[in-house]
Amino acid sequence: MLDESPKRFDRIIAILIQLQSKKIVKAQELADRFEVSLRTIYRDIRSLEASGVPVYGEAGIGYSLVDGYRLPPVMFTREEASSFIAAEKLMQKFIDKELGQHYASAMFKLKSVMKSSDKDWVSSIESKVLIQPPSGNLFNENVPDAMTILFKSIADKTQVKLKYQAFEAEETSERTIEPVGIFHDNNNWYVFGFCHLRNDYRQFRADRIQGITKTEFPFSKEHLPLETYLKKQNECPTTRVVILVDKKISKYLANEKKYHGFISQKTIGEKIEMTFLCRDIEEGFSRWLLMFADYTTIVEPQRLKDRIMELLENYKTHLLK
Repeated sequence: MLDESPKRFDRIIAILIQLQSKKIVKAQELADRFEVSLRTIYRDIRSLEASGVPVYGEAGIGYSLVDGYRLPPVMFTREEASSFIAAEKLMQKFIDKELGQHYASAMFKLKSVMKSSDKDWVSSIESKVLIQPPSGNLFNENVPDAMTILFKSIADKTQVKLKYQAFEAEETSERTIEPVGIFHDNNNWYVFGFCHLRNDYRQFRADRIQGITKTEFPFSKEHLPLETYLKKQNECPTTRVVILVDKKISKYLANEKKYHGFISQKTIGEKIEMTFLCRDIEEGFSRWLLMFADYTTIVEPQRLKDRIMELLENYKTHLLK
């Protein structure tokens, strides 16, 4: 029991900090974070209440602190401060200009509450951490505030107007959307939302946004959490694909195979058999596979073999022109 006391004390303090960070915190959220039972969380909350912390709890809703209750500024450990360095470097390369500036401002405030010795310790690490920028632009340089506006729109539940350059379109189109959420996938940022022009949900790639304006018009409907829509997208019809890949080349497929519906693999002699549930064998998967075609054997389906042959014939015709 004595061995558990320091751990429990640290957990209770961490729970208090988390209660200060959000308006409402669910017991299950705390249990998942600290990998303990709900019963343990209930006991910890009672300990906070017994020590005079005004915790308000409502069944089925969660816990919150009574308005106006705040602890003095929290000091960061060196290990916590060092985690900010990696986050800051990533934000500089993977977020748009305006949001990056806001984050930089927040970092100055965070560093201002550190002890002098810890500031020197963090500074000695900063110059040793380098994040290489991604290939291509994640955002349109002419729209430096896209993410900031989208965040405000999601929080305020107000519509935004986009000037959007679709991949297949020669000209931009104007869209009014209700942003549901923002996500990063396959080296690109996307905003997912309800599009008034299409009267349906669509996703828009951040680097193709040519202009963005926040409006004062409220959302026309209630939207489900972002994860719900993305999960539905992943449940669209798929085609089972099986390929054999040389062992020496299989590692080069690792980074993108999940994007193409990878589900399993096994070793067969000097080959790796990979199985996919693919949503697009006509374009996405077939063109990706062409990069490794001379080290790959298609087991199934026949349509994929035919499509690869079509692409090769088209390329042959193009070369002979």
